Amino acid sequence: MFDFIVRNLGFLKHVPLLPHIFDSLLKLRTFVCKRYLLDVFDSIEIEVLSWKGTTVGIHKYGGLQFNVHKKEIGHLHGNGLLDVVYSRKIKKMLIEEGRVSNHHLFENSGWISFHLVSAEDTVYAIKLLMLSYSRMTASKTD
Repeated sequence: MFDFIVRNLGFLKHVPLLPHIFDSLLKLRTFVCKRYLLDVFDSIEIEVLSWKGTTVGIHKYGGLQFNVHKKEIGHLHGNGLLDVVYSRKIKKMLIEEGRVSNHHLFENSGWISFHLVSAEDTVYAIKLLMLSYSRMTASKTD
């Protein structure tokens, strides 16, 4: 359902609040069908917020956005889809490992998508976000 709506009705993302309503419905479905994932989402948020310079906000197209120094490192949709940004070189390496895929929309970018399906995916999701965080903070001097 998510892929169909995003690919075929993506133009609706420009309707004010509609992406947030859609993501809320995804999260409601997660609550009903895969309630344990909500604890996974919370664990990821708590971990990312413990890193220096990170903040969490609402992603412009729905979901939870993770930032470092006001730049996005990734976002988590209400259905457990984690999107993270890297250089294309790192993205290629991660895709070759086989656990992530091209971003569900922006296949020719540095973005990847990772589907959280179990509590065991928490560690890998945090690893993916930490890799993006490290890349973005490597050149920062505080």
